[in-house]
Amino acid sequence: NDLVLTKNAQPAMLVHSTAVYRVIQSRLGEVALAAGHSLGEFSAHVAAGTLDFAAAVLTVRLRGQLMYAAGIERLGTMAAVIGLDDAAVVSVCERAEKEAGVCVPANFNAAGQVVISGDLAGVDRAMELAMEVGAKRVVRLSVSGAFHSRLMAPAAVEFETWLERQSFYDPAFPIIGNVTAEPVSTGDAARALLVRQLTRPVLWAASVLNMAKSGVDRFLEIGPGSVLRGL
Repeated sequence: NDLVLTKNAQPAMLVHSTAVYRVIQSRLGEVALAAGHSLGEFSAHVAAGTLDFAAAVLTVRLRGQLMYAAGIERLGTMAAVIGLDDAAVVSVCERAEKEAGVCVPANFNAAGQVVISGDLAGVDRAMELAMEVGAKRVVRLSVSGAFHSRLMAPAAVEFETWLERQSFYDPAFPIIGNVTAEPVSTGDAARALLVRQLTRPVLWAASVLNMAKSGVDRFLEIGPGSVLRGL
């Protein structure tokens, strides 16, 4: 199915999220903060006016193309580790790197759920090690590359060049950055973090905790599906 290809899926999801946001915007009232998981960070910035919608669609399509090309250049994969704390997953990745190949934490999604990313040998070894140290389950993900790892460095170089040519504005409300789990309130900071996001882990659990600590007590998921509510 052509729609599931990264270069097509990314703009499709951005369009969906933006459409939903625009339909419900008048009923939302004031938005205190917003965040988006990986691609969703772009949707959040469109909602906040950091990036124009048309520019964002072109940007995420290019992002998908670059990520796919990086995955072809150096084969990689990802896997979800269920039932280990963050420190244990970090330790597993460090050991797998020493013994087999590239493997790093890619998404700190929730307590007891971390996605790892790297080359085939590194992730295979980490999956074995995770089970050995007590993971409840390890699930390989159907992806075309080692996203949010240093294997995406070639994509990041070209993506940065592209983003430098795009107009970024200060967001109407702060966006929690995936890379820092902290509020982003300027267009320049948003641009820089969206580049770093390609090769750095998504700090999703920390992002949600920081929003809650700041006083947010109502969350609304507007992306396709209910993955974030589940987390």
